Amino acid sequence: MAPVLEARDVSKHFTVRSAVGSTSVVRAVEDATVALEPGEIVALVGESGSGKTTLARLLARFYEPTTGEIRLDGAPANGATRAYHRDVQLIFQDPFGSLNPLHRVRYNLERALRLHHGVRDKAERNRRVEELLERVSLTPVEQFIDKFPHELSGGQRQRVVIARALAVEPKVLLGDEPISMLDVSIRLEMLNLLNRLRTEDGLALLYITHDIASARYLCDRIVVMYAGRMVEGGPKEDVIANPRHPYTRLLIESSPDPARAVDDRAELFGAEAGELGEPPSLIDPPAGCRFHPRCPFAMDVCRTEAPPRTEFPNGQWTHCWLHEDEGEG
Repeated sequence: MAPVLEARDVSKHFTVRSAVGSTSVVRAVEDATVALEPGEIVALVGESGSGKTTLARLLARFYEPTTGEIRLDGAPANGATRAYHRDVQLIFQDPFGSLNPLHRVRYNLERALRLHHGVRDKAERNRRVEELLERVSLTPVEQFIDKFPHELSGGQRQRVVIARALAVEPKVLLGDEPISMLDVSIRLEMLNLLNRLRTEDGLALLYITHDIASARYLCDRIVVMYAGRMVEGGPKEDVIANPRHPYTRLLIESSPDPARAVDDRAELFGAEAGELGEPPSLIDPPAGCRFHPRCPFAMDVCRTEAPPRTEFPNGQWTHCWLHEDEGEG
């Protein structure tokens, strides 16, 4: 199946100016490639500062790539047009700041219908708004349609945000940690809602998270980012059961798991497991593999040369010198 949205070798560099007037370049994303197919959920996983949100904003055309190309339906996406935003919708992490607090739920949804579909008839707008609220399980509709955002819970606000995204009838949803600010008790409900929308509408979804457990529950494929670069990807069960990159292994072993012994991480990574340090600065990233200063398995080549992409027969891939000779021939 052809991708509906893809990034090809996309990089994004930001120029920042210090208080004394000097400038530096932040290499936020480097050579990122990802493809989203209709009806598929891809999880983009990594710790804070790894470039996940920047990549989502590139795909949403909030930023222009420094290099590389964004393609929608197989054609280059040139500029942030209204037609592009109708097809690609970004769901922000913070439902508290995503809705205009001065307007009721009805207005927030009707505005999307007017802007993107030109729905002028009041009765038709009201019918569509009620349908949208029903789709995101805000029922009975009468209890929510005329409320202000501050009168809703965090989970209810996020459902309104999703309903507003659906109002434009998109092909792709980009979810930037859409459940991280919600109570734990309702996160599963939101994941199930996203999965239902994928099934009903055939939407492609990029699910951005630092939580590999929720990624495993929801997604079809996992892509792992570290310090602005993609380091591993593939079918979710293969990546989680047999991670090829040391950083992916570290992410998995750092996630809560009552079945795992407390010393498993030390057993996998050695005595240095508790002293792996912090992610590098993206103003002056390390040469070679960006993970090598924290990697217990780093070799001399890791410090000088960026690893090539190694493909495996199961669809998994990684950028790691440990697997240089193991890929498909």
